[in-house]
Amino acid sequence: MSLFDLTAVLLCLSAVFGIVNHRYLRLPRTIGLVVIAMATSLTIVVVDLLVPWLQVGPRLSEVLAQIDFHKALMQGMLSFLLFAGALHVDFSELASRKWSISLMATVGVLLSTFIVGGAMWFVLGLFGIPIPFVWALVFGALISPTDPVAVLGILKTIKVPKSLEAKIAGESLFNDGVGVVVFTIVLAIAVRGQGAMGPLEVLELFGREALGGVALGMAGGYLAYRALRSIDEYIVEVVITLALVMGTYAVALHGHLSGPIAVVVAGLFIGNHGARFAMSEKTRERLFDFWELLDEILNSVLFLLIGLEVLVVRFNVEYVEAALLAIPVALLARLISVSVPILLLSVRREFTRGAIPVLVWGGLRGGISVALAFSLPENEMKPLILAVTYSVVVFSIVVQGLTVKAVVARVVR
Repeated sequence: MSLFDLTAVLLCLSAVFGIVNHRYLRLPRTIGLVVIAMATSLTIVVVDLLVPWLQVGPRLSEVLAQIDFHKALMQGMLSFLLFAGALHVDFSELASRKWSISLMATVGVLLSTFIVGGAMWFVLGLFGIPIPFVWALVFGALISPTDPVAVLGILKTIKVPKSLEAKIAGESLFNDGVGVVVFTIVLAIAVRGQGAMGPLEVLELFGREALGGVALGMAGGYLAYRALRSIDEYIVEVVITLALVMGTYAVALHGHLSGPIAVVVAGLFIGNHGARFAMSEKTRERLFDFWELLDEILNSVLFLLIGLEVLVVRFNVEYVEAALLAIPVALLARLISVSVPILLLSVRREFTRGAIPVLVWGGLRGGISVALAFSLPENEMKPLILAVTYSVVVFSIVVQGLTVKAVVARVVR
């Protein structure tokens, strides 16, 4: 199938499943798409077992195999989704909570990586599913960052205190960039050996990716701001923001900088300073509407793909056991990685009541974790890591996503 055909199929399925969810299930839109897509995939599996000569599953799997999930998300949709999310975030709210967001997005991700990696290595070994420690760390690195696409989507459907919403949104926007850098480092060590990268090389890579991404985002955002301020024509100004996103992300990829961090910084710059000083009221309204619509369309396709990937991910009995073990491990690691920064900072300031349980349960994993798992080189560890990652992500989106509203209502007063 051509790229046009694949895009047409995905958009048509998104529309059909969206109608079914809106009329019958009435779940949050993204969660509804995942649930319906998974139900459809499982139905196809059952049909293939009952009527094997139809070969519906293998044929659909062949179609899905043509979609490189990692490239589609990490080198395509993610830049637009992150910019759209950052565009609507109040920078002053983030700035007033910079220390908690910074600690959770850096120290929290590192803590979670090592807790998940160490716990999975130990627990899977006890259950007779051996995994090398470094590959357990690879899993820890890809599953630790919360997904800004999933998190921001859920925040639209629930009422959270402003102070807590800023922490959740800020952490999710920045920790995916940090998480990708950590994943890249750990994967390089796993593939090339423990002596492949020294401590100084690791620090240099981390600094170049993260700080370079911030600098690139600020530079790109400022150039776009100057261009927006020089004219008052909303169509051209929308095109300028599109150019900003694609140009910034392309430069980041070729310059080995953090593209996610760069577009988040650029989005915050344009959504706050740019919207206030470089846009007329009409432009501001049209531009924000455009990015909200694009965000909704790409979200629909992304969560549809997550649900359909059931047909691509290979499961066996061992993988089911590993997945059931990984879910509580990931939640425990999230609890510790959130609690440590908040408890350290609570000595000097008071946090919103219920902050820890909401941040833990609302820290959803999503497409980024699945994309990183798909990007792993082909080896004996990839099927296990991919299956376990997919299981944790589905649990996170469906179970946590559907119950986080109840958690917020119970613990936040």
